[in-house]
Amino acid sequence: MVPVGDGAAGTIFVFRGTGSMNVYWVYDIPNGLFWLISVGVSIAFGLAGMFAMRSWVRRLHGGHSHNDIVSVFFASMSVFYGVAVGLFALGAWQTYSDVDSKLALESATLAQLYRDVSHYPEPARATLQGDLRVYVRRLIDISWPQFRRGIVDTANNNTLNTFYNCLADFQPATETQNLMHGETLRQFDRLIELRQLRLQSVTVGLPRVMWVLVIVGAIATLASSWFFDTRSLTVHFWLTVLLSALLGMMIHLLVTMDNPFRGDYSVGPDSFEMLYHNVMMGGT
Repeated sequence: MVPVGDGAAGTIFVFRGTGSMNVYWVYDIPNGLFWLISVGVSIAFGLAGMFAMRSWVRRLHGGHSHNDIVSVFFASMSVFYGVAVGLFALGAWQTYSDVDSKLALESATLAQLYRDVSHYPEPARATLQGDLRVYVRRLIDISWPQFRRGIVDTANNNTLNTFYNCLADFQPATETQNLMHGETLRQFDRLIELRQLRLQSVTVGLPRVMWVLVIVGAIATLASSWFFDTRSLTVHFWLTVLLSALLGMMIHLLVTMDNPFRGDYSVGPDSFEMLYHNVMMGGT
């Protein structure tokens, strides 16, 4: 965990894990362009290997075709790789869905907390509501752009500390206020828990060992197709193009879903925007 900024608003940290592969640079380019790069590089590599190996493979087969053996090996490689990548994609999608659900739960907890403190007497009510409005606004305007860069922004720590200090200093005057105060403290504890889960999700991604398997597996699967001995160059050409394009699209899919907070297809602060405008600014 490396601090990259410090000030009155808080500290910004970049978490540099050793277990995941840093592919964050791909999120700095448009998703459509990255799709073209993924598919284009894969096709170029596939065709380069096919043309480079074609004459040697024909000599290797000799006068007798061994395509039946190559077919069995290629089918085994394809099935293994397809299952592995399918499981990785399913895991990435599950992570994305879990993060999205936790964000919705966090915004709902914030909404309930805001409604709870709206029943506090003045001046505590105005102070507590104001702190929550500042917290949500900073989360949307300051923290979320940092999340999209893979930076864990803790600039809202001071706002939460101020809110908690005011909440802890409040002395209930009646039994009703005492019950309400206890429920508010429980909602605040729940908010802190969900916030910590969100911050931990900023840098979540496939471990490095899985990315090695994805890349090496794609190369091995593509390379195994070069050992087919086909009389028609056109047939071999288009089969290689189709297989290469498919592998490139699979890698593109994994990278796109690898981090829930980054890229064009990432979770956004929509639920917090709705909370701010509909609940905190006088909506329903």
